[in-house]
Amino acid sequence: MKVLVITGDRNFKLGNPRFDLQRSHIDELVSIFWGKGSLLPRMPKNNFDIVTVQDPFWRGFFAWFCARRLRARFNVQVHTDLSAQSFFRRILAQFILRRADSIRVVSEKIKNQVEAFGVRAPIHILHIFIDLPKFRNIIRHLHTRPRILWLGRFEKEKDPLAAISVLEKVRETGIDAELVMLGEGTMTQEVAKHASHKPIMDILRPGWSDVITYLGTAHVVLCTSLYEGWGASIVEAHEAGVPVVTPDVGVAKKLQEAGGAIVKIVPHEKLAEAVVDVLNSTTADLKNEPKPWLVENPKEWAQRWKESL
Repeated sequence: MKVLVITGDRNFKLGNPRFDLQRSHIDELVSIFWGKGSLLPRMPKNNFDIVTVQDPFWRGFFAWFCARRLRARFNVQVHTDLSAQSFFRRILAQFILRRADSIRVVSEKIKNQVEAFGVRAPIHILHIFIDLPKFRNIIRHLHTRPRILWLGRFEKEKDPLAAISVLEKVRETGIDAELVMLGEGTMTQEVAKHASHKPIMDILRPGWSDVITYLGTAHVVLCTSLYEGWGASIVEAHEAGVPVVTPDVGVAKKLQEAGGAIVKIVPHEKLAEAVVDVLNSTTADLKNEPKPWLVENPKEWAQRWKESL
């Protein structure tokens, strides 16, 4: 099986753990990046059995065109909350999804949204792969200052500027907290501008640094996303036993129901208040039981990914 993937992730290529995992279960995997600031890529000349795309919007339109020209099956991945998209993007998604031969979504909620579009293709539910034991085995050594950890892409839907606002409100209560923001994106410069108004020791921006190290030192993980399809950072923090403060996005409610690590789900305007509650509380080492709806074995995950094509 030869697969072409159209991606918005510049790092999804040889050497990327998820890319290598998928590649190990098929004959050939080739990725083409098309993201913000890049020109429309050229049509590939190779023969492929399947063209898969990581979203059902303009990138999905290009992938559909490629699949038709290459006479390949067309697979669409949906990682985002479709109900949170604009009217035009929902119409575009409906157009693309109705032309797919197969669809992979990351949650039951998104499957229901896709079904509401009237698609006929089979829909497979499979979350983004995470090496869960790696996070579950983190040994925590909390930082000397109360540390709030935010991780994700610096994009509008993640609302990174809200994390800075939360820090300001937390410090107004007298808590000497600091904020670590792991990530980069199109809002990197805007985040840097807002962060520059704070003392340098209050906000750290290490880029895409080792999440394991920072999870081990964090007192709380803060999510400020306006919407999530799944929420990998929430899952990683939960498995590491780190308390999470988040709006009701993605998989947050399912993790809260699973128990174990503290998951506080509050409206966006209550995020700072919830962070203060966590920082003022004394929590034991929070560990979690395995969850049957999370696929832990990488070979099993890759096989299910292959079947979803």
